[in-house]
Amino acid sequence: MHIALIGTRGVPAHYGGFETAVEEVGRRLVARGHRVTVYCRDDGTGERPRTYLGMELVHLPAVRQRSLETLSHTALSVVHQVVRARADVAVVFNAANSIFLPLLRIGRTPAATHVDGLEWRRGKWGPTGQRYYRMAESLSVRWSDALIADAAGIADYYVDEFGAMTHQIAYGAPILDHSGASGVEGLGLTSHGYHLVVARFEPENHVDVALEGYLASAARLPLVVVGSAPYRSAHVERLERLAASDPRVRLLGGVWDQDLLDQLYANAATYVHGHSVGGTNPSLLRAMGAAAYTVAYDVMFNREVLGRTGRFFGGAADLAVLLEASERRPEEMRRLGEDARRRAADRYTWDDVAARYEKLCSELAEGLSERRRRSGRRSGGSRRLRDERPAEDLVASGGEAVQRGA
Repeated sequence: MHIALIGTRGVPAHYGGFETAVEEVGRRLVARGHRVTVYCRDDGTGERPRTYLGMELVHLPAVRQRSLETLSHTALSVVHQVVRARADVAVVFNAANSIFLPLLRIGRTPAATHVDGLEWRRGKWGPTGQRYYRMAESLSVRWSDALIADAAGIADYYVDEFGAMTHQIAYGAPILDHSGASGVEGLGLTSHGYHLVVARFEPENHVDVALEGYLASAARLPLVVVGSAPYRSAHVERLERLAASDPRVRLLGGVWDQDLLDQLYANAATYVHGHSVGGTNPSLLRAMGAAAYTVAYDVMFNREVLGRTGRFFGGAADLAVLLEASERRPEEMRRLGEDARRRAADRYTWDDVAARYEKLCSELAEGLSERRRRSGRRSGGSRRLRDERPAEDLVASGGEAVQRGA
């Protein structure tokens, strides 16, 4: 098959979960004998390689404005696909891009939409953006030949909200060799001698809660924060002020050296994962694959992935207790990290993910379309997405519970 992957920043993967999925799935589809075209955004460097790991790359510009960057690039990508490329199947990432699905239909290219998480809940979007994303969800249900969700919570949401079934395909977890520490030592850090946060500086990733929890704790080890934001905002400035208030906090900015980033995960005493809106998060899976002991923001997506191998926090006070506990009992936390690594190896493999994409693409190329079964109308009786917390000791739902679980 000729498969087009549309709607991301492209490859090599330097940004987020979609890009990681495109790289890992695309390279495996090529290895299985398929032709894969990936649409990439021009990054301003002038470098426009034509291939990467066997994938064919098409570089197109985008409007450098947060609300228009994704849509402008996807619009050009879809036009290129319809006029010139004509793939057998397209996978469109991000429900926001669903407004372009009719163009693919005109070009007779069946399309699956990876709906991602609940984008309308992200703090970076104002009321207009939130309304747009709610509309785009409906259009993705109405116009996609198939829907892809990467977590059970997202799949449940589309059933509850639209009566629409999805193909649940999670991300894969790289199982890392975590024996090296030379890169970490080059930063003046020691193995298992720091706490780690890796996240884009967006409100729903709760980097502020991580900083506040750490600053309120009696933790002795430094806090290392890897991350940045593509645009300046009041939220980013607040994070920088919090970090500057304590010399124990180190802001590294974006780390694009994947080997160094893997070492940071593998040698952390604690990985703090604050993501709350998306589904299965690649950063969380990478931490698990590195055997990092993980404390995560308490939402259904993180509980689904970590199971009983992690600890969970609902706010800064919870996190402060968990960080202190990790320093008191480091051997116990390392055992939990090893449990997480085994869980990732059992449940989240890129080979399995790629096989699922291949099967779905094959079905679409052969004429499968679930579009006619769906209206795209909201049911009006859907249950609200709640942070339902399981009654188990590992969940931190308050200070007392944290101490009991930790």
